[in-house]
Amino acid sequence: MSTRRSLWEYANPRKFMGLSGAILPWVAVSGGVLLVIGLIWGFFFTPADYRQGATVKIIYLHVPSALMAINAWFMMLVASLIWLIRRHHVSALAAKAAAPVGVAMTIIALVTGAIWGQPMWGTWWVWDPRLTSFLILFLFYLGYIALWSAIENDDTAADLASILCIVGSVFAMLSRYAVNFWNQGLHQGASLSLDKEENVADIFYHPLLVSMVAFGLIFLALVLLRTRTEIRARQLRAYLARERMQ
Repeated sequence: MSTRRSLWEYANPRKFMGLSGAILPWVAVSGGVLLVIGLIWGFFFTPADYRQGATVKIIYLHVPSALMAINAWFMMLVASLIWLIRRHHVSALAAKAAAPVGVAMTIIALVTGAIWGQPMWGTWWVWDPRLTSFLILFLFYLGYIALWSAIENDDTAADLASILCIVGSVFAMLSRYAVNFWNQGLHQGASLSLDKEENVADIFYHPLLVSMVAFGLIFLALVLLRTRTEIRARQLRAYLARERMQ
């Protein structure tokens, strides 16, 4: 009970600002250092693949960004459900803050996927189940951001955006598991799997794992930073509203 209560304490904006301010520099620096290590290790110290050649090295950008694009939406889903159920403003603002970061991750994944796919498939794009659902997820990201911007009342915007987030989670799930649902399609299966036969070779696996951890930490740092900005912006709007009423 005490652990649960202490966890919900950080729904208080003041306590959240204190905690996030303390951990943000460590998370950001750790993510940046690991990203440099992972990319240098992957691009300069791993061999070309016997089938894909040097093109395979784009996995160190493509796989982590695609993973974070999908997981960002699931993080938004959890935050949105907390807002709808418990009405904690920090959770709604965290979901709002995560959306532009998710868009950036999705763009990186789409662009690097096209660069990877062109020499492998002979085309920049195919209407593969995973690629199509991933593109729809990208459109949901844009719609989520637009919805927040279009509605002036923050609570109403949070309610409607949370509902949109729940609907969009279907496509986030399809983006993650489309290869399992449909056997047809050009997109390969998971690069990292509990099934060792589906994993990339160890020489690619370890720098890829470092890059994935780096992307996760960078995502967390950006979300913390943007959530802090959203909290300050909300407090400023509330202050200006009180001033106008006086």
